[in-house]
Amino acid sequence: MSEATVLLNKQDGVGVITLNRPKVYNAINQQLSRELVEVLQQVAQDDDIRSVLITGAGKAFCSGQDLGDRSAMQKKGDHFALGDSVRERYNPLIETLSGLDKPVIAAVNGVAAGAGCSLALACDIRFITPSTRFVEAFVRIGLAVDSGSSYFLPRLVGLGKALELAMSGRDVEAEEALAIGLAERMVEEGKLFDEAFAFARQLAEGPTVAIGLTKRAIIRGMESSLSEALEFEAEVQELAGRTHDFLEGVQAFAEKRKPQFKGK
Repeated sequence: MSEATVLLNKQDGVGVITLNRPKVYNAINQQLSRELVEVLQQVAQDDDIRSVLITGAGKAFCSGQDLGDRSAMQKKGDHFALGDSVRERYNPLIETLSGLDKPVIAAVNGVAAGAGCSLALACDIRFITPSTRFVEAFVRIGLAVDSGSSYFLPRLVGLGKALELAMSGRDVEAEEALAIGLAERMVEEGKLFDEAFAFARQLAEGPTVAIGLTKRAIIRGMESSLSEALEFEAEVQELAGRTHDFLEGVQAFAEKRKPQFKGK
């Protein structure tokens, strides 16, 4: 039986997902993409997991598609269409990840390249260190962007910068990534996981239904007219107002104490 390429550990309300192919910098092969979708689906259904942290084992977050995997398939004579591969492997992965109502934090260690960069961008918040690099590497091997980069990249950095990064395929070092919006927080080397986990745990202790609704509203708002955004805000606020956490928040405020949210 092959070793798991994706690990899930639950601690303090946080589901820690670790990409586990460190010898190839967590490159994505068929097994990893399948297992990651399965783990994300498990996380979505687990009420004990109230926030998610994704990171990579070893020296890298994710180096993208495993080209060795593709090369082996070609040598065997297996036929595959890249469009079908994107539709069957990467699109479900990104849709499942971005569709989580729980907050998702990426602890981006080392390089995030190609589909690995797309994976990081599909998370809600990215923690990095000075050695982190983002690379929209698709053009380096004669391919266009995929795995959601065409969607997330311009929303994070703007149209012109997204085109420059995707067309050049150049490395984006940590300082620039932080400056242009590819990452939200930079921490010292050796403290990445602890800092990212502490933030994920902080969110897990919060009103996670409201956090999920906030996430949904902000994403919807980027694609809506003002009137549509206002109406959707009213809809999600109605849902938030029916939660235990709203009642607890109001009562805690009146009693001048810290609220004890349950994510319900």
